[in-house]
Amino acid sequence: MERIFTVEINNKIQEEVKLSGWVSNRRDHGKIIFIDLRDKEGIAQIVFTPEKEETYKMAKELRPEWVIEVTGRVFQRPKKMINPNLITGKVEVLANTLKVFSKAKTLPFDIQTQGYEISEEKRLKYRYLDLRRERLKKNLISRNQVISFMRDFLQKRGFVEIETPILTKSTPEGARDFVVPSRMYPGKFYALPQSPQQYKQLLQVAGFERYFQIARCFRDEDPRGDRQPEFTQLDIEMSFIEQNDILKLTEELFTDLVEKLFPEKKILIKPFPRMTFKEAQEKYQSDKPDIRANKEDNDTLAFLFIVDFPMFEWKETENRWDAVHHPFTRPQTENIEEIKSHPESILAFQYDLVLNGYEIGGGSLRIYKNEVLETVFEVMGHKKEEIKEKFGHLLEAFEYGVPPHGGIAFGLDRILAILLKEPNIREVIAFPKTGDSRDLMMESPAEITPEQLKELHLNIKK
Repeated sequence: MERIFTVEINNKIQEEVKLSGWVSNRRDHGKIIFIDLRDKEGIAQIVFTPEKEETYKMAKELRPEWVIEVTGRVFQRPKKMINPNLITGKVEVLANTLKVFSKAKTLPFDIQTQGYEISEEKRLKYRYLDLRRERLKKNLISRNQVISFMRDFLQKRGFVEIETPILTKSTPEGARDFVVPSRMYPGKFYALPQSPQQYKQLLQVAGFERYFQIARCFRDEDPRGDRQPEFTQLDIEMSFIEQNDILKLTEELFTDLVEKLFPEKKILIKPFPRMTFKEAQEKYQSDKPDIRANKEDNDTLAFLFIVDFPMFEWKETENRWDAVHHPFTRPQTENIEEIKSHPESILAFQYDLVLNGYEIGGGSLRIYKNEVLETVFEVMGHKKEEIKEKFGHLLEAFEYGVPPHGGIAFGLDRILAILLKEPNIREVIAFPKTGDSRDLMMESPAEITPEQLKELHLNIKK
């Protein structure tokens, strides 16, 4: 007999079925034993009676979270026993056989609650148990639906999903890199990508014109509230476009996504309003303002574009100019002398998407002329030799015919947390790290063996 999911028993009345899953609950009513059997689709009520003596005897031993297999016949429940809160609430399975696959110790916490009342350290240490919680299961299913929707939306518009490397080169792009020592090339290191920035630009040089990726990104930042050292973004790059083309695509994507997957929510203003960085600072003293009148209404979505960011910002501690977004952002002038002499007044083709007071995405048109890119790096204090060493591959690629291009990336974890009304992004990630970047379940980061250190030509400085 082939195993089916619990939700399928609604259409199997008077038929023999096989179900497998976890014991969610057990209730003894006189001589009759009831078990709530849970699988990935839901819950089915299983009934054990003394008529099946061996099966009934085994059922008496069952405890919460044991993994079992049951065969039996599906019957309609008596009217008084109907449970309107369950998809399978009108039927039950009268057990014939019972098999125990594995037993379970008493769980360290209750998984029948929402889970917010449990310490996060304990939840993350036993994350595989925490994920049995209905709320988290729904969150991850919603995550899958959102990502599938985004893929379908973009592919219908001619975008190609292309994976880019995880082992790459350390370059100055804003945050600190995670670095990976090379065993084969002693003293040299790979870096994990802060974003696929240079690769997606090189894909435009390659002529793909419309690229996207559900990309993993890595930043070795100090603990900063609701951040993760690794996160997921929807990464998009396009050729032969202007700023308005990207903003229009973004608006269509999120409007369609909300209407299809979150119809209970209301978008406050359509089309999405646009506000310059200067206006946002003057009116809200923020570059990610929440423009809702009622900040407590979680079902209202206030999307907002912030545009016309400054190209450069002064780093007092480093006594130099730095790019506000990243050095590949195209300034709103290509006058080399103006960029060099008045960096403080140069605006960029940079834009952010804000939702309910959170930045959920950002992007820019990119520099595609080498002389402009080299000038930007010089303003930021990089010497010509350093520019060639760090970015020579990109500069050389641009000598073989590069189209005007630009893109945007959206933080999927933050978007999902807002749409699902979760207090932080860890509630929408399967296996998140703590706020200070530890994995309590895997106990990482961890030391490696002396043999591994030797292979990597490394010594630990005590």
